[in-house]
Amino acid sequence: MTATSDADCMARAIELARNGWYTSPPNPRVGCVLVRDGRIIGAGWHVRAGEAHAEIRALADARQRGQSVQGACACVTLEPCNHHGRTPPCADALIEAGVHRVVLGARDPNPKIDGRGIDRLRAAGVEVITGVAVEACAALNPGFNLRMQRGRPRVRVKLAMTLDGRTAAANGESQWITGDAARSDGHRLRAESGAVLVGSATALDDDPSLTVRLPGNWRQPLRVVLDSKLRLSPQARMLGLPGTTRIYTVQDPESPAWRTLEAGGAELRRVGQAQGRPDPLQVLEDLAGSGINDVLVEAGPTLAGALTEQGLVDEFILYMAPQLLGDAGHGLLTLPGVQSLDSRIRLEVDTIEPLGGDWRIVARPVGM
Repeated sequence: MTATSDADCMARAIELARNGWYTSPPNPRVGCVLVRDGRIIGAGWHVRAGEAHAEIRALADARQRGQSVQGACACVTLEPCNHHGRTPPCADALIEAGVHRVVLGARDPNPKIDGRGIDRLRAAGVEVITGVAVEACAALNPGFNLRMQRGRPRVRVKLAMTLDGRTAAANGESQWITGDAARSDGHRLRAESGAVLVGSATALDDDPSLTVRLPGNWRQPLRVVLDSKLRLSPQARMLGLPGTTRIYTVQDPESPAWRTLEAGGAELRRVGQAQGRPDPLQVLEDLAGSGINDVLVEAGPTLAGALTEQGLVDEFILYMAPQLLGDAGHGLLTLPGVQSLDSRIRLEVDTIEPLGGDWRIVARPVGM
Protein backbone atom coordinates (compact mmCIF):
# COMPACT_ATOMS: atom_id res chain seq x y z
CA MET A 1 0.00 0.00 0.00
CA THR A 2 1.29 3.45 -0.87
CA ALA A 3 1.26 6.45 1.47
CA THR A 4 2.24 9.67 -0.20
CA SER A 5 2.16 12.02 2.79
CA ASP A 6 2.31 12.09 6.58
CA ALA A 7 -1.44 12.72 6.57
CA ASP A 8 -2.01 9.57 4.50
CA CYS A 9 0.14 7.53 6.87
CA MET A 10 -1.69 8.85 9.91
CA ALA A 11 -5.10 8.18 8.36
CA ARG A 12 -4.10 4.55 7.92
CA ALA A 13 -2.71 4.37 11.46
CA ILE A 14 -6.00 5.72 12.81
CA GLU A 15 -7.91 3.03 10.90
CA LEU A 16 -5.68 0.40 12.45
CA ALA A 17 -6.11 1.79 15.96
CA ARG A 18 -9.88 1.42 15.66
CA ASN A 19 -9.42 -2.35 15.36
CA GLY A 20 -8.74 -2.33 19.10
CA TRP A 21 -11.80 -0.25 19.95
CA TYR A 22 -13.42 -2.88 22.16
CA THR A 23 -10.34 -4.82 23.25
CA SER A 24 -7.45 -2.50 24.07
CA PRO A 25 -8.85 -0.73 27.19
CA PRO A 26 -7.68 0.00 29.81
CA ASN A 27 -4.72 0.71 27.50
CA PRO A 28 -5.15 3.36 24.80
CA ARG A 29 -6.10 2.48 21.24
CA VAL A 30 -3.00 2.94 19.08
CA GLY A 31 -2.13 2.29 15.45
CA CYS A 32 1.25 2.37 13.70
CA VAL A 33 2.47 2.11 10.12
CA LEU A 34 6.05 1.89 8.87
CA VAL A 35 6.81 3.60 5.57
CA ARG A 36 9.80 3.58 3.24
CA ASP A 37 9.96 5.17 -0.22
CA GLY A 38 6.28 6.08 -0.04
CA ARG A 39 5.16 2.51 0.61
CA ILE A 40 3.80 0.95 3.79
CA ILE A 41 6.09 -1.92 4.75
CA GLY A 42 4.61 -2.78 8.15
CA ALA A 43 1.47 -2.10 10.15
CA GLY A 44 0.05 -2.92 13.56
CA TRP A 45 -2.30 -1.92 16.34
CA HIS A 46 -2.58 -2.57 20.06
CA VAL A 47 -5.00 -5.42 20.65
CA ARG A 48 -5.17 -5.76 24.44
CA ALA A 49 -3.34 -4.91 27.65
CA GLY A 50 -0.31 -7.09 28.30
CA GLU A 51 0.24 -7.81 24.61
CA ALA A 52 2.56 -6.12 22.14
CA HIS A 53 2.01 -2.42 21.47
CA ALA A 54 1.21 -1.10 18.01
CA GLU A 55 4.83 -0.17 17.23
CA ILE A 56 6.09 -3.65 18.13
CA ARG A 57 3.43 -5.28 15.99
CA ALA A 58 4.27 -3.03 13.05
CA LEU A 59 7.97 -3.88 13.35
CA ALA A 60 7.16 -7.59 13.51
CA ASP A 61 4.84 -7.26 10.50
CA ALA A 62 7.58 -5.62 8.44
CA ARG A 63 10.09 -8.32 9.33
CA GLN A 64 7.56 -11.04 8.52
CA ARG A 65 7.18 -9.48 5.08
CA GLY A 66 10.96 -9.56 4.66
CA GLN A 67 11.23 -5.79 4.80
CA SER A 68 14.16 -3.94 6.34
CA VAL A 69 13.08 -1.23 8.79
CA GLN A 70 16.45 0.56 8.67
CA GLY A 71 15.85 4.15 7.61
CA ALA A 72 12.06 3.82 7.61
CA CYS A 73 9.49 6.30 8.94
CA ALA A 74 7.06 5.28 11.69
CA CYS A 75 3.66 6.96 11.84
CA VAL A 76 2.02 6.46 15.25
CA THR A 77 -1.31 7.77 16.56
CA LEU A 78 0.04 8.14 20.12
CA GLU A 79 3.47 9.05 21.48
CA PRO A 80 5.56 5.87 21.94
CA CYS A 81 6.07 4.81 25.54
CA ASN A 82 9.53 5.22 27.08
CA HIS A 83 9.14 3.13 30.24
CA HIS A 84 8.97 -0.53 31.18
CA GLY A 85 5.42 -1.65 31.96
CA ARG A 86 4.02 -5.01 30.97
CA THR A 87 6.04 -4.57 27.77
CA PRO A 88 9.42 -2.93 26.96
CA PRO A 89 9.58 0.72 25.82
CA CYS A 90 8.37 1.25 22.26
CA ALA A 91 10.60 4.30 21.78
CA ASP A 92 13.65 2.09 22.35
CA ALA A 93 12.31 -0.56 19.96
CA LEU A 94 11.97 2.02 17.17
CA ILE A 95 15.46 3.35 17.84
CA GLU A 96 17.02 -0.11 17.87
CA ALA A 97 15.22 -1.04 14.65
CA GLY A 98 16.86 1.88 12.84
CA VAL A 99 13.76 4.00 12.25
CA HIS A 100 15.06 7.47 11.30
CA ARG A 101 11.81 9.46 11.41
CA VAL A 102 8.69 9.29 13.58
CA VAL A 103 5.43 11.10 12.84
CA LEU A 104 3.14 11.46 15.85
CA GLY A 105 -0.51 12.27 16.34
CA ALA A 106 -1.45 12.82 20.00
CA ARG A 107 0.94 13.16 22.91
CA ASP A 108 0.42 10.58 25.61
CA PRO A 109 -1.32 12.21 28.61
CA ASN A 110 0.03 9.51 30.93
CA PRO A 111 2.32 11.43 33.34
CA LYS A 112 4.85 8.60 33.06
CA ILE A 113 5.18 9.24 29.33
CA ASP A 114 3.96 12.74 28.39
CA GLY A 115 6.78 14.18 26.27
CA ARG A 116 9.37 11.69 27.48
CA GLY A 117 8.90 9.34 24.54
CA ILE A 118 9.50 12.26 22.19
CA ASP A 119 12.58 13.32 24.15
CA ARG A 120 13.98 9.79 24.06
CA LEU A 121 13.60 9.56 20.29
CA ARG A 122 15.16 12.95 19.63
CA ALA A 123 18.05 12.24 21.99
CA ALA A 124 18.83 9.20 19.85
CA GLY A 125 18.92 11.33 16.69
CA VAL A 126 15.47 10.35 15.39
CA GLU A 127 13.59 13.11 13.61
CA VAL A 128 10.19 13.57 15.31
CA ILE A 129 7.27 15.32 13.63
CA THR A 130 4.38 16.17 15.97
CA GLY A 131 0.87 17.53 15.57
CA VAL A 132 -0.36 15.41 12.65
CA ALA A 133 -4.15 14.80 12.90
CA VAL A 134 -4.02 15.54 16.63
CA GLU A 135 -7.77 15.82 17.18
CA ALA A 136 -8.57 12.62 15.29
CA CYS A 137 -5.88 10.74 17.20
CA ALA A 138 -7.02 12.09 20.57
CA ALA A 139 -10.59 11.10 19.71
CA LEU A 140 -9.50 7.46 19.71
CA ASN A 141 -9.08 7.57 23.50
CA PRO A 142 -11.43 10.07 25.19
CA GLY A 143 -11.87 7.98 28.33
CA PHE A 144 -8.19 7.13 28.70
CA ASN A 145 -7.24 10.77 28.18
CA LEU A 146 -9.69 11.95 30.83
CA ARG A 147 -8.52 9.32 33.31
CA MET A 148 -4.90 10.38 32.84
CA GLN A 149 -5.66 14.11 33.04
CA ARG A 150 -8.35 14.29 35.72
CA GLY A 151 -8.08 11.05 37.65
CA ARG A 152 -11.56 9.79 36.81
CA PRO A 153 -13.17 7.93 33.89
CA ARG A 154 -15.30 9.49 31.21
CA VAL A 155 -18.95 9.31 32.28
CA ARG A 156 -21.68 8.78 29.72
CA VAL A 157 -25.35 8.69 30.73
CA LYS A 158 -27.59 6.55 28.52
CA LEU A 159 -31.31 7.33 28.59
CA ALA A 160 -34.30 6.19 26.56
CA MET A 161 -37.20 8.60 26.32
CA THR A 162 -40.34 9.49 24.45
CA LEU A 163 -40.71 12.63 22.37
CA ASP A 164 -42.09 14.40 25.45
CA GLY A 165 -39.13 13.39 27.61
CA ARG A 166 -40.67 10.49 29.55
CA THR A 167 -38.71 7.39 30.50
CA ALA A 168 -41.65 5.31 31.75
CA ALA A 169 -45.43 5.37 31.81
CA ALA A 170 -47.37 6.55 34.85
CA ASN A 171 -47.64 2.93 36.05
CA GLY A 172 -43.85 2.48 35.80
CA GLU A 173 -43.77 0.43 32.59
CA SER A 174 -40.70 1.21 30.49
CA GLN A 175 -39.91 -1.95 28.49
CA TRP A 176 -39.69 -1.17 25.74
CA ILE A 177 -39.90 2.50 24.80
CA THR A 178 -37.32 2.20 22.02
CA GLY A 179 -36.90 -0.38 19.31
CA ASP A 180 -34.44 -3.17 18.58
CA ALA A 181 -31.87 -0.96 16.85
CA ALA A 182 -31.60 1.38 19.84
CA ARG A 183 -31.30 -1.52 22.26
CA SER A 184 -28.56 -3.13 20.17
CA ASP A 185 -26.72 0.18 20.11
CA GLY A 186 -26.98 0.29 23.90
CA HIS A 187 -25.25 -3.08 24.08
CA ARG A 188 -22.50 -1.72 21.82
CA LEU A 189 -22.02 1.11 24.31
CA ARG A 190 -21.68 -1.45 27.09
CA ALA A 191 -19.09 -3.31 25.03
CA GLU A 192 -16.87 -0.25 24.73
CA SER A 193 -17.23 0.70 28.40
CA GLY A 194 -15.08 -0.53 31.24
CA ALA A 195 -17.99 -0.37 33.69
CA VAL A 196 -21.78 -0.07 33.65
CA LEU A 197 -23.18 1.80 36.66
CA VAL A 198 -26.65 1.78 38.20
CA GLY A 199 -28.20 2.85 41.47
CA SER A 200 -29.81 0.52 43.96
CA ALA A 201 -33.33 1.51 42.84
CA THR A 202 -32.65 0.37 39.26
CA ALA A 203 -30.96 -2.79 40.51
CA LEU A 204 -33.94 -3.62 42.71
CA ASP A 205 -36.72 -2.64 40.31
CA ASP A 206 -35.31 -4.10 37.09
CA ASP A 207 -32.96 -6.85 38.34
CA PRO A 208 -30.74 -6.14 35.30
CA SER A 209 -27.91 -8.27 33.96
CA LEU A 210 -25.80 -5.29 32.76
CA THR A 211 -24.02 -7.58 30.29
CA VAL A 212 -23.20 -7.25 26.59
CA ARG A 213 -25.63 -9.40 24.66
CA LEU A 214 -24.47 -9.15 21.08
CA PRO A 215 -23.49 -11.96 18.70
CA GLY A 216 -19.91 -13.07 19.26
CA ASN A 217 -17.49 -13.17 22.15
CA TRP A 218 -17.36 -9.82 23.97
CA ARG A 219 -15.39 -8.50 26.90
CA GLN A 220 -17.92 -7.92 29.69
CA PRO A 221 -17.84 -4.63 31.61
CA LEU A 222 -17.52 -4.36 35.36
CA ARG A 223 -21.02 -4.16 36.84
CA VAL A 224 -21.26 -1.36 39.41
CA VAL A 225 -24.08 -0.68 41.86
CA LEU A 226 -24.28 2.33 44.18
CA ASP A 227 -26.14 0.93 47.17
CA SER A 228 -25.97 3.09 50.28
CA LYS A 229 -28.06 0.72 52.45
CA LEU A 230 -26.97 -2.57 50.86
CA ARG A 231 -30.48 -3.43 49.78
CA LEU A 232 -29.40 -5.52 46.78
CA SER A 233 -30.50 -9.14 47.08
CA PRO A 234 -27.77 -11.79 47.17
CA GLN A 235 -29.97 -13.58 44.62
CA ALA A 236 -29.78 -10.66 42.18
CA ARG A 237 -29.39 -11.83 38.60
CA MET A 238 -26.10 -10.02 38.02
CA LEU A 239 -24.43 -11.83 40.92
CA GLY A 240 -24.92 -15.18 39.22
CA LEU A 241 -23.32 -14.13 35.94
CA PRO A 242 -19.68 -14.43 34.82
CA GLY A 243 -17.61 -11.35 35.53
CA THR A 244 -17.53 -9.01 38.51
CA THR A 245 -20.25 -7.05 40.27
CA ARG A 246 -18.88 -4.29 42.49
CA ILE A 247 -21.05 -2.58 45.08
CA TYR A 248 -20.13 0.81 46.51
CA THR A 249 -21.71 1.59 49.85
CA VAL A 250 -21.38 3.70 52.99
CA GLN A 251 -22.12 0.72 55.27
CA ASP A 252 -19.66 -0.91 57.65
CA PRO A 253 -17.78 -3.96 56.31
CA GLU A 254 -18.80 -5.80 59.47
CA SER A 255 -22.52 -5.41 58.77
CA PRO A 256 -24.51 -8.61 58.14
CA ALA A 257 -25.69 -7.33 54.73
CA TRP A 258 -22.07 -6.77 53.65
CA ARG A 259 -21.12 -10.32 54.55
CA THR A 260 -24.24 -11.76 52.89
CA LEU A 261 -23.62 -9.97 49.59
CA GLU A 262 -19.94 -10.88 49.67
CA ALA A 263 -20.90 -14.52 50.16
CA GLY A 264 -23.25 -14.13 47.20
CA GLY A 265 -20.37 -13.22 44.93
CA ALA A 266 -20.29 -9.42 45.07
CA GLU A 267 -17.18 -7.32 45.54
CA LEU A 268 -17.89 -4.52 48.03
CA ARG A 269 -16.10 -1.22 48.63
CA ARG A 270 -16.84 1.43 51.20
CA VAL A 271 -16.66 5.12 50.27
CA GLY A 272 -17.65 8.37 51.91
CA GLN A 273 -21.15 9.69 51.51
CA ALA A 274 -22.59 12.73 49.80
CA GLN A 275 -26.23 13.63 50.39
CA GLY A 276 -26.89 10.24 51.94
CA ARG A 277 -25.51 8.17 49.07
CA PRO A 278 -22.04 6.88 48.11
CA ASP A 279 -19.99 9.87 47.00
CA PRO A 280 -20.02 9.64 43.18
CA LEU A 281 -16.66 11.36 42.78
CA GLN A 282 -14.99 8.92 45.18
CA VAL A 283 -16.60 6.06 43.27
CA LEU A 284 -15.30 7.38 39.96
CA GLU A 285 -11.81 7.95 41.35
CA ASP A 286 -11.77 4.39 42.68
CA LEU A 287 -12.88 3.09 39.29
CA ALA A 288 -10.08 5.06 37.66
CA GLY A 289 -7.68 3.32 40.04
CA SER A 290 -9.02 0.03 38.68
CA GLY A 291 -8.13 1.07 35.14
CA ILE A 292 -11.64 1.99 34.03
CA ASN A 293 -11.59 4.51 31.18
CA ASP A 294 -15.30 4.77 30.43
CA VAL A 295 -18.35 4.42 32.67
CA LEU A 296 -21.77 3.95 31.13
CA VAL A 297 -24.52 5.08 33.50
CA GLU A 298 -27.85 3.30 33.06
CA ALA A 299 -29.40 4.67 36.22
CA GLY A 300 -32.78 6.18 36.98
CA PRO A 301 -33.57 9.90 37.08
CA THR A 302 -32.35 10.45 40.65
CA LEU A 303 -28.78 9.18 40.26
CA ALA A 304 -28.47 10.44 36.68
CA GLY A 305 -29.65 13.83 37.86
CA ALA A 306 -27.26 13.88 40.82
CA LEU A 307 -24.29 13.11 38.57
CA THR A 308 -25.42 15.85 36.21
CA GLU A 309 -25.77 18.49 38.92
CA GLN A 310 -22.34 17.61 40.30
CA GLY A 311 -20.77 18.20 36.90
CA LEU A 312 -19.66 14.58 36.54
CA VAL A 313 -21.41 13.78 33.25
CA ASP A 314 -19.29 14.15 30.14
CA GLU A 315 -21.81 12.95 27.59
CA PHE A 316 -25.50 12.11 27.27
CA ILE A 317 -26.65 9.46 24.83
CA LEU A 318 -30.40 9.85 24.40
CA TYR A 319 -32.56 7.43 22.45
CA MET A 320 -35.78 9.23 21.57
CA ALA A 321 -38.85 7.29 20.46
CA PRO A 322 -41.67 8.97 18.49
CA GLN A 323 -44.19 8.39 21.26
CA LEU A 324 -45.99 10.44 23.90
CA LEU A 325 -46.67 9.41 27.51
CA GLY A 326 -48.00 12.66 28.91
CA ASP A 327 -47.24 14.60 32.08
CA ALA A 328 -48.01 11.64 34.36
CA GLY A 329 -45.10 9.68 32.89
CA HIS A 330 -41.75 9.48 34.65
CA GLY A 331 -39.35 12.33 33.89
CA LEU A 332 -35.89 12.05 32.39
CA LEU A 333 -33.75 13.57 35.17
CA THR A 334 -34.30 14.72 38.74
CA LEU A 335 -32.65 18.15 38.94
CA PRO A 336 -33.80 19.91 42.14
CA GLY A 337 -31.15 22.58 41.68
CA VAL A 338 -32.74 23.81 38.46
CA GLN A 339 -35.42 26.26 39.55
CA SER A 340 -35.21 28.92 36.85
CA LEU A 341 -33.94 29.52 33.34
CA ASP A 342 -30.83 31.05 34.83
CA SER A 343 -30.00 27.72 36.52
CA ARG A 344 -30.73 25.52 33.52
CA ILE A 345 -28.08 23.11 32.31
CA ARG A 346 -27.06 23.81 28.75
CA LEU A 347 -26.06 21.10 26.33
CA GLU A 348 -24.11 21.11 23.10
CA VAL A 349 -25.47 18.58 20.63
CA ASP A 350 -22.79 16.61 18.80
CA THR A 351 -24.96 14.35 16.64
CA ILE A 352 -28.59 13.56 15.89
CA GLU A 353 -29.21 10.53 13.72
CA PRO A 354 -32.03 8.08 12.98
CA LEU A 355 -31.70 4.63 14.50
CA GLY A 356 -34.34 2.20 13.36
CA GLY A 357 -37.63 3.92 14.15
CA ASP A 358 -36.03 6.09 16.84
CA TRP A 359 -33.49 8.91 17.06
CA ARG A 360 -30.08 8.89 18.74
CA ILE A 361 -28.91 12.19 20.23
CA VAL A 362 -25.40 12.67 21.60
CA ALA A 363 -24.92 15.84 23.64
CA ARG A 364 -22.42 17.28 26.12
CA PRO A 365 -22.99 19.63 29.08
CA VAL A 366 -21.32 23.01 28.62
CA GLY A 367 -20.13 25.46 31.21
CA MET A 368 -20.07 22.96 34.10
